[in-house]
Amino acid sequence: MLKKIISYFYPIPIHKTTSEISKSLEVTMVNGEIVLDSKNTNYSYGSLQRILQKGLKHIGFENILPMQHILVLGVAGGSVIKTLVEEIGYNRKITGIELDEKVIDLANTYFGLNKIENLQLIHHEAFEFVLRTKKTYDLIIIDIFQDKFMPDFLFESFFQNRITEIMNTNGYILFNTMLLNSNDNERNKKYLSFFDVHKFTVNTLPRVEEHNELIIIQKK
Repeated sequence: MLKKIISYFYPIPIHKTTSEISKSLEVTMVNGEIVLDSKNTNYSYGSLQRILQKGLKHIGFENILPMQHILVLGVAGGSVIKTLVEEIGYNRKITGIELDEKVIDLANTYFGLNKIENLQLIHHEAFEFVLRTKKTYDLIIIDIFQDKFMPDFLFESFFQNRITEIMNTNGYILFNTMLLNSNDNERNKKYLSFFDVHKFTVNTLPRVEEHNELIIIQKK
């Protein structure tokens, strides 16, 4: 209890480790909550949870509840999964894909993801999973970072095409992106132009928590 009170004034380190993929990883108590951070950005809970909550609210909790299967690409500590299960009350199937085994260990140890019954958490590379899966999804949440950088494949037309193939009609993509410079702005504009056809509805929530832009795509 004392640590929780102190955390409102000073961050309290709980666990620090490294991984080949994410480099530095730190579990910290901040403002009474445990968060997962890389060296330069928040990976789970904290500001990231607020960002993805805004995206889910934009889609509408009432639209999410009847969905049969949600895919999360880039789980980290699982804050968006906790929002789905604990805040929205979603109790159908969630598949989470995470590349970094160290992150999965931290997510299970400190955030209890392995206790969520409707979650299947898979250690896999997101590109390969999307390429090979034979299932389709009602909501695909893309939240893939290596520290503050986003892998190039996320913005390639092949990956975009494949994502739309595994998305059900009336389904959604919720894509969390980071805008740090003019190149990132142009990258996002190009990404959005891919969906500039009649079978998609495109919305953006710019400058969420200053540097993030949420892209929300609905397949008609």
